[in-house]
Amino acid sequence: MQTRFTPQQLNDPAMAASEAVIRKCVHCGFCTATCPTYLMLGDELDSPRGRIYLMKEMLENEQQPTAEVVRHIDRCLSCLSCMTTCPSGVNYMHLVDHARAYIEERYDRPWHERLVRGLLARTLPHPRRMRAALTMARWTRWLGPALDRIPHAGPLAAMLRLAPARLPAPASKKAAGAQGKRRGRVVVLQGCADSVLRPEIRAATVAILTRAGFDVDFAQGEGCCGALTWHLGRTDEGLVSARRNVDAWRKEMARGLDAIVVTASGCGTTVKDYGFILRDDPGYAEDAARISALARDVVELLADCGLPRGRSAPALRVAYQSPCSMRHGQKITTAPLALLESAGFQVSEPAEAHLCCGSAGTYNIMQPELAARLGDRKAESLAQRNPDVVATGNVGCATQLESRLGVPVVHTVELLDWATGGTMPLRLAAIAT
Repeated sequence: MQTRFTPQQLNDPAMAASEAVIRKCVHCGFCTATCPTYLMLGDELDSPRGRIYLMKEMLENEQQPTAEVVRHIDRCLSCLSCMTTCPSGVNYMHLVDHARAYIEERYDRPWHERLVRGLLARTLPHPRRMRAALTMARWTRWLGPALDRIPHAGPLAAMLRLAPARLPAPASKKAAGAQGKRRGRVVVLQGCADSVLRPEIRAATVAILTRAGFDVDFAQGEGCCGALTWHLGRTDEGLVSARRNVDAWRKEMARGLDAIVVTASGCGTTVKDYGFILRDDPGYAEDAARISALARDVVELLADCGLPRGRSAPALRVAYQSPCSMRHGQKITTAPLALLESAGFQVSEPAEAHLCCGSAGTYNIMQPELAARLGDRKAESLAQRNPDVVATGNVGCATQLESRLGVPVVHTVELLDWATGGTMPLRLAAIAT
């Protein structure tokens, strides 16, 4: 795509990076075939190609963002399916993240949008605040139907619907030593949402990695990976999170580190992008690039080292829901299926496995109607596989789908841990008793 950015504009590293992305687009339209919002809405401006046109005009002409442009950019899931489809290597993720930061800086959102976005940014990345908010939500869930009828209150109603009826005890941060022959040392990203909503994911990860021969530690001073605020366009807050984690992991690298293990694929996509995010920061660029290279999804690490030996898995039918951030963001596609099959499960994928379930970070809160349509579509395709259990690699997908399915939704690592000597996943144990 031809561009007309001025030399002065291209002195801005973010603008220069976006210009390079735009120039790669050749208008082919392949992306429209796999874009969930285009398939739902049929509007070219709700396709990646259409959004690229909008972003180009806005950035190139340094326009004040309009309500129409912001609406179409906000509707983007950042599922990155378009990047998998694109034959020209357009890095849509970097472009849309820059556009969102541009919008955040220059667009005066309505008060109700500022309120919800501020609440999310100040709550979800902080596990203690998130736990307190979810505890309060337990007592106000009854307000959900009323909020649905109030203009602009849909996101608040969506928050209440997504809040669990009860919260588990906080996740443990206790380090654990390797069992048997030692392979190396890893740290596990402590995370935000999964540590509050599903601490059993961390427990299963520590258990299976120690049986696989790894010393497992947690980095002191580490926090949210920054994905949530970064994708909301709150660049400064995202950078603070990234730098804080680089500082924490520098100390771990100095002690010898083989991998930074991530159990939420949305976080993994962001940590693997730290090298790009901090590329122009002389105090962080080099170590950020090293950290991006060390970041591994837990199934990615297990696929490389092999599963520890254990009991034979029961003959359960497992439908695997591939998170977009894993499938399209990290290009991890076959490893989870192969691991589940090697553990003894009967594994299948749903039709349209490439399409988003509608969770997409905070999308199911900010765009509840579109997210619900995608969630229902995904749940229906999963149910057609007649599974005993659904496995996925991201807590957001599990939260989005659990209420729509009549079977448990668990993290892939929980099933792998169980099949190799660990405990039965809590959600399976609950229906077995």
